[in-house]
Amino acid sequence: MTTDNDTQHVLLADIGGTNARFALADADAGSPLLLDSVRTYPVAEFPSLADAAKHYLEQTGARAKRGAFAVAGRIDGDEARITNHPWVISKSRTAQALNFDALQLVNDFAAQAMAIALLQREDVAPVGGVEWSPAPRDENRTYAVLGPGTGLGVGGLLIRDGKAYPLQTEGGHVSFPPGTPEELAILDKLSAQFGRVSNERLICGPGLVNIHRALSEIAGVDPGLLEPKDITLRAGEGDALCQRALDVFCAVFGAISGDLVLTLGAWDGVFLTGGLVPKLLEKLQNSGFRQRFENKGRFAPTMARIPTLAILHPQPGLLGAAGFAVHAATRG
Repeated sequence: MTTDNDTQHVLLADIGGTNARFALADADAGSPLLLDSVRTYPVAEFPSLADAAKHYLEQTGARAKRGAFAVAGRIDGDEARITNHPWVISKSRTAQALNFDALQLVNDFAAQAMAIALLQREDVAPVGGVEWSPAPRDENRTYAVLGPGTGLGVGGLLIRDGKAYPLQTEGGHVSFPPGTPEELAILDKLSAQFGRVSNERLICGPGLVNIHRALSEIAGVDPGLLEPKDITLRAGEGDALCQRALDVFCAVFGAISGDLVLTLGAWDGVFLTGGLVPKLLEKLQNSGFRQRFENKGRFAPTMARIPTLAILHPQPGLLGAAGFAVHAATRG
């Protein structure tokens, strides 16, 4: 994997609460992420991000003088805290420990948004009948991105004058807007449990469990303790309540995706990412997702022309980190 130009490579990282993914990027290449360089390690095995990065470099024999690290947590100046993990990351100390000339520390969902600028047609699958092709780099575009996983990430990407600008938001915490009597009844159950109910209370892994529990309570059934994978498995086996929970999940996901288009003016497309999307792709393509996405009153004809796309790229977080590396190299 190493070459004479390794010192020109950028070390990439995508750091979550469970795993740390590393790779190399060639910021001068048309496809900057070097997929054969990807390695994944449990974060619990290392006392710090710098230690994990050193392990990657030692294990692969790679060299780098710059880094672009995406982290699942809030970045406050020089410091970032990883959600659901005790790592506290200092950009300056990490750069010093790795002997880097420069280090970018970005939010993981900003990286998910930046990945859009590097996606190819084979990296996505349409949800609905509207196809998509990457736009020429000199054309302005506005995209939305949503990612249901442990939580619900929401953001956007502006492409202006050949440059990409990711939008970081906390849109997953927007209040949930029920669109049917059944969803009103679900909101009533969730309000009793949580008080205020955000979109994230429904559209993420734990959110699928919340929907199923609410439907079970409405039906007078004790659902027991279930995980998201239990619901999808039982739905495949014919369990009616689990099937209905997935139906509601997909419909609400479509509705809030359409709302995000209207909010951001993302007329060029919506990208669906996160751990649940590939697992639920067939269900999303055969659900009420698209109908609820388009059902926006006077804007329905406009919404019918907007593509909704599931990201199938195996490493969108690292791809987005590579996008930040390219952007930094262009500025430099």
